[in-house]
Amino acid sequence: MLVPTIVKRDYRDHVSLATGVYSACITIGASVASAVAVPLSHAVGWQGALAFWAVPGLAVAVLWLPRLDRWPVVEPAAAGPQPAVWRRPAAWLVTAFMGLQSTTFYVMVTWFPTIEIAAGVPAGQAGVHLFVYQMVGVASGLAIPRLMRHGDDVVTAAVTASVPTVVGVAGLLLVPAWSVVWAVVAGLGSGASLVVALTLISLRGHGQHGTTQLSGMAQSLGYLLAAVGPVLAGFLAERTGTWTASLVLVGVLAAVQVVVAVAVGRAPAAG
Repeated sequence: MLVPTIVKRDYRDHVSLATGVYSACITIGASVASAVAVPLSHAVGWQGALAFWAVPGLAVAVLWLPRLDRWPVVEPAAAGPQPAVWRRPAAWLVTAFMGLQSTTFYVMVTWFPTIEIAAGVPAGQAGVHLFVYQMVGVASGLAIPRLMRHGDDVVTAAVTASVPTVVGVAGLLLVPAWSVVWAVVAGLGSGASLVVALTLISLRGHGQHGTTQLSGMAQSLGYLLAAVGPVLAGFLAERTGTWTASLVLVGVLAAVQVVVAVAVGRAPAAG
């Protein structure tokens, strides 16, 4: 929740780049955790494996301690009556973009290996494809800031980040035998979309105070929607007996994200 606010404060002139680096770090961390979870649990048990991941959190907390003494006072809200961020159309567009990209990502991360296994792909190979899906997102997340150098015009970046997911899901539906290709394409979209979504919070937030409000709104509602996505996709697959309806759902959400990308890219400050 606080990352867009910190980026806005400390990297005002390099918002998209700082967000891309942050996104790359969390994606790499998640990928590594996925890769070592099973071997680690075999070595030290599942309790030890869970406890192990408290170590990075403690390390980061220690690294942040020296910053506490020089933490600046948060700027007050602007004088005069200000519309609540919840009543600003631009805030809802940012929230919609965050929710849509998060939902498609979590559906794919949750079910992509299962979808491939159902299509006849060996389980080990499906796991590798999921790893590829996540890792190519690191590259696209670091590349997309090049299209966001001018904070007032992010339509191109938002649309460029959104389209690959539509293409990847359409490919899985129409040519499932090329699933690894579609994993790469969709992964490029997911990594770039996350960076765009977090950058939009920083760019569309009005000052540090407004950015904090917008971040709380966009990420709370966005991830709430994302939590529903994998459950709904699994429910559709169980009811229909195939993954077609679930993939169509993801494709529709990705297509809506493209439309929202145009609108949110042109929106003014939201908070």
